[in-house]
Amino acid sequence: MGNYHSVTLDKNRCIGCTDCIKRCPTEAIRVRHSKAEITDELCIDCGMCIRVCKSHAKRALTDPLDKINKFKYKVAIPAPTLYTQFKQLRDPNIVLTALKKIGFDEVFEVAKAADVVTAYSQQLLDEGKINRPVISSACPAIVKLIQMRFPSLIDNVMPIISPKEAIARYARQYLMDQGLASKDIGIFFITPCAAKVTNSRQPQTIKTSDVDGVISMKDIYLELIPVINKLKPEDIEIIQMSSANGIGWAASGGEGLASKVYNLVAVDGIENVITILERVENNKLDVDFIECLACVNGCLGGPLTVENSFVSTNRMGKIKKYVKQHGKTRDLNIINPKIRLKWDYALEVTHVRKLDDNMMVALTKMEQIDDLHKTLPRIDCGSCGAPTCKAFAEDVVRGDAIIEDCIFMLREKVRSMAEEMMSLSGILPPSIDQNRRES
Repeated sequence: MGNYHSVTLDKNRCIGCTDCIKRCPTEAIRVRHSKAEITDELCIDCGMCIRVCKSHAKRALTDPLDKINKFKYKVAIPAPTLYTQFKQLRDPNIVLTALKKIGFDEVFEVAKAADVVTAYSQQLLDEGKINRPVISSACPAIVKLIQMRFPSLIDNVMPIISPKEAIARYARQYLMDQGLASKDIGIFFITPCAAKVTNSRQPQTIKTSDVDGVISMKDIYLELIPVINKLKPEDIEIIQMSSANGIGWAASGGEGLASKVYNLVAVDGIENVITILERVENNKLDVDFIECLACVNGCLGGPLTVENSFVSTNRMGKIKKYVKQHGKTRDLNIINPKIRLKWDYALEVTHVRKLDDNMMVALTKMEQIDDLHKTLPRIDCGSCGAPTCKAFAEDVVRGDAIIEDCIFMLREKVRSMAEEMMSLSGILPPSIDQNRRES
């Protein structure tokens, strides 16, 4: 089975700019023939290209809301980021009630599972059996990044399923215990990012996902706004089960705060994450736990959100304060201790883009790449369609590009050809003729 990716490219919209190639953390994108191309095996679905594309040529494949109608019993599992998308909203029960108004029979919060996963994480940290520093596995884009770029750190990754998968398992088992058939239950995750779409449809460390569909937060927002505006106080149901700490997982540092790990680093923004992981690889970071999130301000900055991540961060603080002081929760225990939270399979290294199956040939090509790179301007302008001069050198050696794709090398070649033609005709440009007379 090939790799599934939520992030897709609409070539009809692509204008061939170089914004996406410069921001892709795994150098998965090239511009060829004035159109972007995404290298399947290098993409980690972080959604950075979605965020920076001015022409909206990159998008995430998610499910339409009407897919819920394929199931007799419809369950929403919203990410806590959803609560921060609405102005002057403090009580999560308002959003949860609105979800039921638009067609869901039941709503279980991902934040509730975050509370449970927090407790289990504390247990594993106390056991001390995972390599330090332990790296959070909550962000699927970061897990893929580690598999691809930092394979030596795989054994440092916390082997726990995400709160999304945990709440889906809990919800399905709880409803089956109430007499519903599994096939009649449709569980839909409301996502702030593309990586969690991919992770739901093609999970890596578990046998199957209990998530039946993934709906973009942008799409659900449009459905919820008119409903929320019409809700009266007496309409609001008490649906929330999560704590303020569970809700706080959506923000950078939220997981570490909930887990009460004090010797930690919480880093957000994938470029910043790469810098920190490089320090870990070089044994230059003395901490117990690292919380890595691909998006700036964590899941609050996901590419499928509506609100600015800094505004969402402000709202998150107000929501947590409200929940602590005035929050109302229902006493419904859906947490089944028999549900497995550890991975079914160990994380594996992702081997990508080998230069050649033959080791000696691959080493020769590496030397060719280094030699070619030394002749390039090394300013990483991106005009060749590759993110860096080093990446362009590799593309040329692979046969995916020609040296003349670099405008600087093309200019040198054109000038050299012009001088050669003039020399053959006995006519030299004034500057060259003058230099010859002076010598």
